[in-house]
Amino acid sequence: MKNYIILFATSIILLSCKINRNNALFENPSKTIKVEFNLTDDNIPYYQVYYNNNKVLDSSQLGIIREDTNFYNNLKIVSISEATPVSNSYSMLQGKQKDIEYTANKYTVHLENENGNLLDIIFQLSDDGVAFRYYFPETSTEIKKITEEKTTYNFNENTKAWLQPMSKAKTGWSETNPSYEENYMMDISVNTPSPIGEGWVYPALFNTNDSWVLITEAGLQQNYCGTRLKYNNEMEALQVTFPQKEEIFPEGELNPESELPWFTPWRIITIGNLNTITESTLGTDLADKAIEMDTSFIKSGLSSWSWVLLKDDFTTFETSTKFIDYAAEMNWPYCLIDADWDTKIGYEKMKELADYATSKNVKINVWYNSSGDWNSTPYHPKSKLLTHEDRIKEFTILNEIGVSGVKIDFFGGDGQSMIAYYHGILKDAAAHNLMVNFHGATLPRGWQRTYPHLMTMESIKGEEFITFTQETADLQPSHCAMLPFARNAFDPMDFTPMVLDTIPNIKRKTTPAFELALPVLFLSGIQHIAEIPEGMAKQPQYVIDYLKDIPTNWDAVKFIDGYPGKYAIIARKKDNNWFVAGINGENEAKEITIDLSFITKENGLIIAEDENGFVQKTIEPSSKLTVNMKANGGFIMKF
Repeated sequence: MKNYIILFATSIILLSCKINRNNALFENPSKTIKVEFNLTDDNIPYYQVYYNNNKVLDSSQLGIIREDTNFYNNLKIVSISEATPVSNSYSMLQGKQKDIEYTANKYTVHLENENGNLLDIIFQLSDDGVAFRYYFPETSTEIKKITEEKTTYNFNENTKAWLQPMSKAKTGWSETNPSYEENYMMDISVNTPSPIGEGWVYPALFNTNDSWVLITEAGLQQNYCGTRLKYNNEMEALQVTFPQKEEIFPEGELNPESELPWFTPWRIITIGNLNTITESTLGTDLADKAIEMDTSFIKSGLSSWSWVLLKDDFTTFETSTKFIDYAAEMNWPYCLIDADWDTKIGYEKMKELADYATSKNVKINVWYNSSGDWNSTPYHPKSKLLTHEDRIKEFTILNEIGVSGVKIDFFGGDGQSMIAYYHGILKDAAAHNLMVNFHGATLPRGWQRTYPHLMTMESIKGEEFITFTQETADLQPSHCAMLPFARNAFDPMDFTPMVLDTIPNIKRKTTPAFELALPVLFLSGIQHIAEIPEGMAKQPQYVIDYLKDIPTNWDAVKFIDGYPGKYAIIARKKDNNWFVAGINGENEAKEITIDLSFITKENGLIIAEDENGFVQKTIEPSSKLTVNMKANGGFIMKF
């Protein structure tokens, strides 16, 4: 009886998260997710993660090595806090959900190394996952430098992964890598070596013990570098690793360095089923809150864009006028004018274009080359945004012209100095009421919450690559069916979707209905539509009418059905309307029964296809609605 009482008392201590020597147990509010925290025999901190009592992460190490001291081994626990409720309400101007409530239990592990220096590891467990970050609580004006982060994710050997390789810096066209533009490897063993040798980008998707896990990071400030995952054979786990030495702003910092105190970015582990993965908002829940700024100029919507199908020779005044008219006819708020506009059109004529666009109730956005000398890209305007002073001068000119936003291309990687460059651009653009779209760029990592005028970022092998090579076009169906589960799960993605007619010199593998579903399936504050006026004119009037009223900022999301790389069916709500987008990523027809009983409208419409092309029908939502998708096909519904 005494032994029973002792064991029971020990359990109470563990569950309340007080220390029993080095052991601690953390729980989320619903007690579905648990984290065990401990120290190894070498006094290295580690954690394990359970979902519904099934282990999803085995013993995974934690720690930081700073240039001046070691926070990895020989640590001791000073104290561990009890659970503290965390709640946060915020609204997003664009994305999968407008009004968001985040609740979690927070636990802080206070550690001390053998030199008496302090490190906190802060855990927050919500009902959809685990987040943690490091904090150096001491105060110092001396710059501290991190040489390695020891964070690992240790999955069991049977785990399957869906991962995008990190590219090798200074490779690709005009040395523009890395740009998060590789094809995904799907359903592979978790310990598969990256084919390029540089690890894997976020978000990284895994299936283990009947659970889905999505790993990413958020809260990336200008005093840290962007990271990625690389399999560490010695640890037998995926480790958080730093960028390649080339990924810097000229003469800037590569690895993290800062004064103290100092928070690192959040490491985020979303856990559950595919509903959890596609509906979770953890990627913005853990992002820094919005800066103080005027948001009245920010408006989401669709945009016309000539370059993706017509390329360089059509960046002209005449073509731009035509695409402004196209946007106006389609009720789209924007027209994007791409590279070399500064010479092919000129600043003075751009003012004339902006005034003409205004008369049509359309606004123009213009392209810039971000780069200095970190690549050899020839496109311009170039090297006009490198410093704060440069940006103030150029953005003031754009304000005078009447431009509403900038698309900035060809960044140089994830080093701390390059991350600081992104932050500098965003802050200066906010001061000049300019919306921002980054291309050839890193992953947003929740920046769209911190900077509400960040409308979208490319960071994906998108439509332009489909226009370049048949190989990319052949992979498009499965590639697109992968994106809602990883790259586009949290962050806006400028895929620049939808070609309904033809792509010059390319045989498109997707059907028109597949393409029609993409502007709703994909999340982007501004959705740049690839189809040109001539292709749009060939479509049925009901397709054209449908495309005149597509939201890009959503109130709610609901996962209907799907599987990464195979198919995806997702519902999105705006005001009183539901849109349901479905695509088939495989080359065989599918008949799927879906549940739309949550939709309260009596009827709606579906645009799908038969052997003759598009067809439109009236449908009623129900708990057993059968939809048919052709091979590499799709559909769109509106209620």
